This record gives sequence, structure tokens and C-alpha cells, in this order.
Amino acid sequence: MKTKNIILAVFLIAAMNFITFCQTKNTKSVEKIVLIETTLGSIKVKLYNETPQHRDNFLKLAEEGFYDSLIFHRVIKGFMVQAGDPASRNPQPDQRYGAGGPGYTIPAEINPAQLIHKKGALSAARTGDQVNPEKRSSGSQFYIVQGRVASDPELEQTEVSIGQQPLQSMFSQMLAEEIQKLQAQGLPINQDSLVNDVRQKILARWESMEKFKYTPEQREIYKTAGGTPFLDGAYTVFGEVVEGLDVVDKIADVETQPGDRPTSDVLIVKMTVE
Repeated sequence: MKTKNIILAVFLIAAMNFITFCQTKNTKSVEKIVLIETTLGSIKVKLYNETPQHRDNFLKLAEEGFYDSLIFHRVIKGFMVQAGDPASRNPQPDQRYGAGGPGYTIPAEINPAQLIHKKGALSAARTGDQVNPEKRSSGSQFYIVQGRVASDPELEQTEVSIGQQPLQSMFSQMLAEEIQKLQAQGLPINQDSLVNDVRQKILARWESMEKFKYTPEQREIYKTAGGTPFLDGAYTVFGEVVEGLDVVDKIADVETQPGDRPTSDVLIVKMTVE
């Protein structure tokens, strides 16, 4: 009898632990919602758990009031609306913004196989590849995609471009390795010949690599709702608009001056984590 009670107790404890585990897992899987109140209306975005560093950073800044009273300093109709430069608080007339941030960057969490630049995508701005080859994101600046409808040929060309993105880093690494080998052996380096040889090896690898392809669902989204597929694989998408796409359109439609700043400023009045 005593043995049966012990077995029953162990079973109950295990069952309770399993239930607790499942509840914790479900809680962690819930995507956070942030309300962005602007002078043209409200936008709700959900943050992806697949991009935890960007998610947590955006939540932290929103809760701290970092974004409150900043302007959408860069607006391009048919493309995107951008905000998050702290220097744009109390904006000055004719001043261009877009270089400011919190003093840090975030490692890229780019995942074009799952997270794409569809209309309403929330993505992180960043500096260009020449000064930022790791594609690290700005610590605060973000953009929301308006975009446009894409055609099949455009999507096919984008698939090729995304597939070829790793080739440059592969080329640089292989070239450096070959130079080190020749230097270690004390052999002369013929740069043109070496570059051509490495290029041929990279092309051979490319032929054997599995090519990137959009899923039928992603392709349909781009062909109907639209977006900016040419940014896939280059910038981190970390959320999407769940309410207020019409407000994104309103912001994108405002008149702008040279430098893409709206003629009449559009402010983020407040961000609230729900």
C-alpha cells in the first residue's frame, strides 16, 4: 500500500511539472503587441519571437518612452516609413534626421525563409554593407513597409539575389585563406590568377548549393498585398502590423521635402506595450 502511494505521488508530481512546463512554453510563445500612437492614427504591431534580440530591445525602448515624441523622419511612398532617431525629438525645420541612435547596434537576425518584407512588416534600419558587413541593426531606428505588388519575374530575380548573398563572404574568406597558404610556403602571389581561381571555386560551390525559393504562400502575399522583397536577406524583419495598415498608408502618402522628411511632421505620440 505504501509503495502504491509513493508511485502515485511521483506520478502526480511529474504530471504537475509537465503541466507547468507546457504553460510556461505557451506563455513564452505569445507574441508581444505594441501600440504605436501617431498624429495620424494608431498602429498595432506584434513582435516575432524568432527575433528575440530585436524583440526585447524594442520592448525595452518602448517601455522606457524612448520613442515618444519622435517623428517619422523618412517617408517614401510605395516603399516604407521610418522613425526612431532620438535626435528628431523637438525637430527643427529643414533639419535632416536619420543618423541618431541609442549608442549601440544589434546583431542581425535575418531569416528570409520565414520572415519577409511583406506590406506591414516591421524591420530594423541599419548602415550600409561597406561600413557594416555583418548587417547589424540600428539600436532604435525601424521602418514599416508599405511597398507595392511584385511580379513573378521580380520575385525570381530576388530569389537569385538572396541565394547569392553568402557568396561574397565565402569569396573573401577563401581568398584570404589562399593568400595565407602561399605566404606560408614563401610562394609568389599572382593576384589576378588567384582571384580568378577562387572565383571559379565559389561558382562551383554555388552550382551545388540549394537555391533559395519563396514558399507559394510568400509568393502570393507579394503578388497580392505587396511589399519590398528586394530587402529580404539584407535587413532584419522582427514584427508586423496587425492593426492600422491604413495609418501606415496615410503616413506614406504625406507630402515630403528633399531628404524624404514629411513637410508637416508626423509624430509618434506614445508607444505602449500591451
